[in-house]
Amino acid sequence: MATFLYELGRLAFRRRHFVALIWVALLTLAGVGAASAPTAGSSSFSVPGTEAQKAFDLLDQRFPGMNADGATARVVFKAPAGEKMADAANKAAVERTVRELDTGSEVTSVTDPFKSGSVSKDGTIAYAQVRYEVSGMELEDASKDALEDAAEGARDSGLTVEIGGDALQAAPHTGTTEIIGIAVAAVVLVITFGSLVSAGLPLLTALVGVGIGVASITALASALDLGTTTSTLAMMIGLAVGIDYALFIVSRYRAELAEGRDREEAAGRATGTAGSAVVFAGLTVVIALVGLAVVNIPMLTKMGVAAAGTVAVAVLIALTMVPALLGYAGAKVRPTGHKARWMGGGRAAGKAGGTEGAEKPNMGTRWARFVVHRPVMVLLVAVIGLGAAAIPASSLELGLPDDGSQPTSTTQRRAYDLLSEGFGPGSNGPLMVVVDAKSADDPKAAVKQVSDEVKDMKGVVTVTPATYNKAGDTAMITVVTDSKPSSVATEDVVHEIRGAGPAIKADSDANVLVTGATAMNIDVSQKLDDALVPYLVLVVGLAFLLLIVVFRSVLVPLKAALGFLLSVMAALGAVVAVFQWGWLADVVGVEETGPVMSMMPIFMVGVVFGLAMDYEVFLVTRMREAYVHGERPGQAVVTGFRHGARVVTAAAVIMMAVFAGFIGSSESMVKMIGFGLAVAVLFDAFVVRMAIVPAVLALLGDKAWWLPRWLDRALPDVDVEGEGLRTHGDAAEGTERDEELVRA
Repeated sequence: MATFLYELGRLAFRRRHFVALIWVALLTLAGVGAASAPTAGSSSFSVPGTEAQKAFDLLDQRFPGMNADGATARVVFKAPAGEKMADAANKAAVERTVRELDTGSEVTSVTDPFKSGSVSKDGTIAYAQVRYEVSGMELEDASKDALEDAAEGARDSGLTVEIGGDALQAAPHTGTTEIIGIAVAAVVLVITFGSLVSAGLPLLTALVGVGIGVASITALASALDLGTTTSTLAMMIGLAVGIDYALFIVSRYRAELAEGRDREEAAGRATGTAGSAVVFAGLTVVIALVGLAVVNIPMLTKMGVAAAGTVAVAVLIALTMVPALLGYAGAKVRPTGHKARWMGGGRAAGKAGGTEGAEKPNMGTRWARFVVHRPVMVLLVAVIGLGAAAIPASSLELGLPDDGSQPTSTTQRRAYDLLSEGFGPGSNGPLMVVVDAKSADDPKAAVKQVSDEVKDMKGVVTVTPATYNKAGDTAMITVVTDSKPSSVATEDVVHEIRGAGPAIKADSDANVLVTGATAMNIDVSQKLDDALVPYLVLVVGLAFLLLIVVFRSVLVPLKAALGFLLSVMAALGAVVAVFQWGWLADVVGVEETGPVMSMMPIFMVGVVFGLAMDYEVFLVTRMREAYVHGERPGQAVVTGFRHGARVVTAAAVIMMAVFAGFIGSSESMVKMIGFGLAVAVLFDAFVVRMAIVPAVLALLGDKAWWLPRWLDRALPDVDVEGEGLRTHGDAAEGTERDEELVRA
């Protein structure tokens, strides 16, 4: 592989005009496709195999035109102090608002609070429910404006009016913090390279890659039913890995120049060595993201595949566009040692003296020597520290966000609080019990039996009269609990209703299904929990095999996987501490604590594992390269850090800055993912890869690179350390000498 990538890098360097033209054409094509594509709404959310989804599908069949998964809005009214909703003026204002709401072009139904009984016991709060024929993200702006105008009209009459539900759902925005993250990345690159041109190359190529990826997703969003969060995730991960991959190749290119090689040869060798690491690092990320398909949640699968596609583009750009741009940059990208000579540093002096001993050890070298001489102490401190950070993860509570997790400044959150005040917390997430009595002898008797049993269950406050379909063989019953939707108590009620299903089936031959947003959240959480272990086995197993091929070792990949588990558990602990317990919530911008998103653990496992293997591959391949070329195990660790620690540190800081930039998002899911990934990179890069990895390798010595002979013969030789390039380079130099002799 190293030889192939070497030739590819040289070809891209020589044919830079052609390579640049291809990437510009692809970016233009993707941009035109995105601009001309129809506007896509939110990705349709379905969870095959869950009871809540089966109930939704049944409702679509038995209640045609109902659009059970369409957007809903709850317009909540509160009377002025000392007044009641039933007072003539207040009642007239509500009825006028209901009539106005019912005129909307996308509205399917509107309930009148005074006819549906949606008035609180004290008479001060009431609500009207509006149903739409499309989802919240697909609602036209005119429908949203009409909803807000109707509420404003009621406010003018003196009522307090707030709007809950998903009808006002808006596309998430990240704010200025994302730009700050990119700015931080630029500063780190300038510090690392000491050159604006060298620093600009990774940023430029990463932006091109992300532009192609996000524009392609936008162009295909309507056809493939991709939501807005899909492009946000692709941008987040694509930007981070795009900068890092280009950073490693540019850094290796400068090191090759410092060895005295000409620019084309340096570009080829940088692509052959660092490029090989980029390929395998990218493969681990792609495996982790595509592996999300095992969860069998279409939305999550699409997010993973789209982000994996953006990562693949980042790898291709690093292998082709980066060498091409290095050709354009010419002498503006200086050798590694040039910065030290320009600043009067010791690295140039070392070169001039002709001995490595005269070179002043850099920070990476000094740290690696410290770890190699005290591996047990460093290992214990690092493991205990990560273990302490992981302690909050033992209190992990999973759920999906609702209006109760919105900032108190939003009308959705104020509507949530008003409903809780007037009707109890359970009114914000009523359960929908669907009774399929098509096979029952007496459908109405079966439905009554279900209603009576549910009324007597602990935690149930209200059971509404059943609503039948035209055939009279299917009924919907709304159940309100005494606890908030995301609570364990509400989950217990759902399980109790479902647990009564078999007995009801035996008595009346009717099927009982529980659905609604609250039940769907519970089912999603359970599905994600069940899929976590199979997903972990699949992703870690495949990546483990891949790393055995890369490192030709069994213990190094095993150590990499165990270190990843430590970092991901510590990161989950940090997420729980901030988003669930409220530690540093003000600093992060968390206005409301609550359960951690159900998909957060499995998502972090996938993404963090892929990113963690990036640093493992980049750092340890340099150690492997030194070991293969004859250095002792301890010295190979020091050599790996001397060449790679500075760049890995810069890459980690850049990735943290990019992820942290998404903490400013208005979407709680994006905010939590940004924080979790930033913290995970912090733990994995600076504790696991910079401390635990060298400590373990120092303790293992030669055993770290042990591989059974039968396995060594069976594995393909991918030559990540570039041993083939050494022979190739010697032959090339010999040919050049022969040509010089002939000319002489």
